[in-house]
Amino acid sequence: MKHQKPSNEETSPVRKRLVIASNNQGKIREFKELLSPFGFDVVSMREAGFTGNIIEDGDTFEENAHIKARTVFDATGIPTIADDSGLEIDFLDGAPGVYSARYAGEDATDKDRCDKVLREMHGVERELRAARFVCTIYFIYAEDEEYSVRGEVSGYIGDEPQGKNGFGYDPIFMVNDDESMADLSDEEKNKISHRANAFKKLSEILKEKFS
Repeated sequence: MKHQKPSNEETSPVRKRLVIASNNQGKIREFKELLSPFGFDVVSMREAGFTGNIIEDGDTFEENAHIKARTVFDATGIPTIADDSGLEIDFLDGAPGVYSARYAGEDATDKDRCDKVLREMHGVERELRAARFVCTIYFIYAEDEEYSVRGEVSGYIGDEPQGKNGFGYDPIFMVNDDESMADLSDEEKNKISHRANAFKKLSEILKEKFS
């Protein structure tokens, strides 16, 4: 996709505000840390004034990320970043996939979702527990300027939750034989996570535009 140099209007203080198309505080915290070198005023979509519903009916992470970014950008007119991320487990044919957030029902907690996966993986041998976190980030900077990047991190599903950091499926996603994603500090996670790997690709775009 063609990279365009920002106009004077786009480099004004107003244009430095950036909306994360989410109200998930864990996700927003990660994005704020990742975006801090670029000087953005990062806000949630609620803080930007968007309180509507977003229907994520795409079949892929890419489609859902685009739906979220486009909906919030159209409503606020502010540069918007959205991500769609989830857990893919080989033994479950890629599930929960794009349904990761709703895998145990609309009102389920992170614990409910982790417990469901652990029940489905009960008794499955270590060699068959391979999994990956996937993240697609969609960045809409202006009406005619959009970017999409994808990142992954590989691991496997543990036998039980461990660790007190992170959120979502982090406590059951083992990054090595001793640590789950939830065992890692925010700094450690932001070096290897699927979102961090996707952001590394997006950062190259941001460096070109804002450095």
